[in-house]
Amino acid sequence: MALDYASNDEPVRETTLVTLFFEAIDRFGPTRALEWLETESTLNGHTYDETYLLVRRVSTGLAAVGLERGDRAAILSENRPEWAIADYGCLCAGVVDVPIYPTLTAHQVAYVLSDSGARLLFVSNEEQMQKGLAAAAECPQEVILVVLDPPSALPDGVITWADFLDKGQARPEMEDSAFREWAGQATPGDVATVLYTSGTTGDPKGVMLTHRNVSSNVLAASTVLVISGADTTVSFLPLSHILQRMVDFLFFWSGCTIGYARSIPTLVPDMQVIRPTIVVSVPRIYEKIYNGVMDATGLKKKIVGWAASVADRAADLRLSGREPSGLLAMQYGLADRLVFGKVKAAVGGRLRYFVSGGGPLAPALNRFFYSIGMTILEGYGLTETSPVTNVNTVEDFRIGTVGKPVPSTEVRIAEDGEILVRGPQIMKGYYKKPDATAEVIDSEGWFATGDIGHIDDDGFLSITDRKKDIIVTAGGKNIAPQPIENLLKTNRFVEQAVLVGDRRRYCALIIVPAFAPLEQWAAEAGISFASRAELIAGPAVVAHMESEVLGMLVNLAQYERPKRIALLDEELSIENGFLTPTLKVKRKVVYERLADVIAGLYEGEASDEKAR
Repeated sequence: MALDYASNDEPVRETTLVTLFFEAIDRFGPTRALEWLETESTLNGHTYDETYLLVRRVSTGLAAVGLERGDRAAILSENRPEWAIADYGCLCAGVVDVPIYPTLTAHQVAYVLSDSGARLLFVSNEEQMQKGLAAAAECPQEVILVVLDPPSALPDGVITWADFLDKGQARPEMEDSAFREWAGQATPGDVATVLYTSGTTGDPKGVMLTHRNVSSNVLAASTVLVISGADTTVSFLPLSHILQRMVDFLFFWSGCTIGYARSIPTLVPDMQVIRPTIVVSVPRIYEKIYNGVMDATGLKKKIVGWAASVADRAADLRLSGREPSGLLAMQYGLADRLVFGKVKAAVGGRLRYFVSGGGPLAPALNRFFYSIGMTILEGYGLTETSPVTNVNTVEDFRIGTVGKPVPSTEVRIAEDGEILVRGPQIMKGYYKKPDATAEVIDSEGWFATGDIGHIDDDGFLSITDRKKDIIVTAGGKNIAPQPIENLLKTNRFVEQAVLVGDRRRYCALIIVPAFAPLEQWAAEAGISFASRAELIAGPAVVAHMESEVLGMLVNLAQYERPKRIALLDEELSIENGFLTPTLKVKRKVVYERLADVIAGLYEGEASDEKAR
């Protein structure tokens, strides 16, 4: 049985992000709020009290350079303490902040600056400063640049972070009580931030989120996720995306210390120093951890395989409310010492749970992590929903779903299967785009997510796919690509998979192999190669990958089964333009830039169909 409606009627109070900021300062003043790696192995940090003083200087610094309540300021930076400090400074000053992904080009940055009308831009370093200067030159308005890590030669018109803070320091009339009164002018309905979506079609749209939108989501999430001042987290997903930003607001308000990773490539060694107890991530990171475990060879591979089978049997018991005992408990303890403990140590050794968002997590991956004692609480939401609408909890946990609605949230399934959401977290609208807003929010306040899903009889929501990503074959069959792609993510020879076939007679797959195990297999098979391109062109390798990939999909319906695969020698990434900043595949880009590869998958299409 499936439901078409689920809700959580628990109320959340109406407030502002400014109020939540001051509540955190007053509760946790002398304890550490933000920390970063001073060296590869040592941490430095700010207490809540120190963070407050810096935020106050940013707020008054904005006023000193002429920004007023309602003006816009942008942030072009990687995650770091100054990002959060600039963010809170804008909120307290009533300046609407506009986050910009640091991976965008100068021209893309210029669009966001121009469309939002931002009058000030915080940039992290010389590279982002040069990008910001080029972008500002394209804007009709004057844009002040503030650089966090200034170069030795500072261009005219650019202010260093230190000098900017000094401007704020020189405001004695804005000491504590006066500052709090000034910052407290914010109201729940005020726009707090405008976030530009990283869509793949047309210009990005600015999502207007109010103080009420985001603060209600912070408070709703705080009731379902157990977080305290004893916790530590690591902030590494882009703060220019609402997921990391909202949960960082949540962690700050809850007293959880926020540690900033230097980068995604250094994430694992950084976590071994920060030692987080809670980590929020996107599925791609969990896929990489899983592949790292399963890429073992030789004797180690046999040990990992045995340990995984033991964990899987233990998971069956735990999911039914029981604990392993007897021989299974002894085997699990040994497996934990030999394999699972090393995975836990790699992320700092103190993890209580993961949270996953930003895209669907393969159920098999979620089950694997659960089985080894690393629970992933999968949730759901969009930029337009601030973002969380649903999330699994430790008490209410169901693999393959994104959980039940968070407090004050309603979820409904439309007749065509689209997920509709209503609650205080739904955006005010798209900036300067009333028609686009009216297309997704109806007169009763229901927001159309663009995702397809269903609600089970216990109220857990499952996501099938993006409505626009559904493949419609030439025979009129609808195929959701993500579940099929997710099936393949547990194959040790598959790094990435993209299903194609819209308006074609059959589906096909574009595969990026996991090259470490593939190269090992090739060496054992006596196959020599000079490059990855040469490796994947070999008939024996193609046949091996076809057997591995297509063999996993034999239980799909006939029309869902891919008939051919194409192999790529380069991973799809943010840098080469195939992934969004939150590591989701840009399917339109795949169809456009890999058109020749896709065409090759359908050579002789008519004769193939006739033969079948």
